[in-house]
Amino acid sequence: MDSIGLVISCDIININSGNLRRTSHVLTQNNETPRSRKTRNAGQILGTSDKRDVIYVRILNAVMEHRLIPGTKLVEEKLANVFQVNRTRIREVLARLAYEGIVTTIPNRGAFISSPSVEEARHIFQARRILEPALIRSLVAKADRSLYERLHQHISLERAAREAGDKHEVIRLSGEFHLLIAQMVDSAPLTKLMRELASLTCLIILLYDSPNVPACPNHEHTAIVEALEQDNEAEAIRLMIGHLDHIEGMLDLSVNDDTDVDLEAIFS
Repeated sequence: MDSIGLVISCDIININSGNLRRTSHVLTQNNETPRSRKTRNAGQILGTSDKRDVIYVRILNAVMEHRLIPGTKLVEEKLANVFQVNRTRIREVLARLAYEGIVTTIPNRGAFISSPSVEEARHIFQARRILEPALIRSLVAKADRSLYERLHQHISLERAAREAGDKHEVIRLSGEFHLLIAQMVDSAPLTKLMRELASLTCLIILLYDSPNVPACPNHEHTAIVEALEQDNEAEAIRLMIGHLDHIEGMLDLSVNDDTDVDLEAIFS
């Protein structure tokens, strides 16, 4: 497994079913990307030097890059050692992530990267179909064409990552395209909500996609920006909803969430 620049002992558990199916493995430190640089970059993204915020965004980035997978146990002591903070700060970050649904806490077992259920996955996509058209309307109302150029620049980064075969970078940049639109609207609450939904979507894709399903198709992002440039708000919204429908449609959400089991039928 690829690293996240951390050393974390992981227990993989199936939170949805409650089964304690456990596999131990280790995420090793990435020598190619120094920890200090990642920490500095995270701080720049947030515009803050608060260590808790930096740790928070580092964990979110690892989720969005599919380097922290559903069921991964986040060991407080090891995270504290990695980030050189006390365990109280780690608990604060984990509590924040748990509030947002990114982390699931299990009494007497610890904190784990969440495994959204099929029903939760559908709800998250429905929330995005409500939120993202509203973001597009707000972006069009700003009438700042320089913002569209920034979106094109971001799409160029996506394309370069695809050509380089950097899967983790492609996944992260694809998710950040949607977050960038929220940031351009300049609303902290909407940006926060979009960040949470984008991170949860990454977990959903990990759980329910097929091995051959790609990240967000690059050309769909391009089409959305081109509609914005033409001041065609309705078309941009139609394309965004179609884009989200496309992503959801590539997932296998046909799993039955009903956990009731007919024991008589099983053991008769």
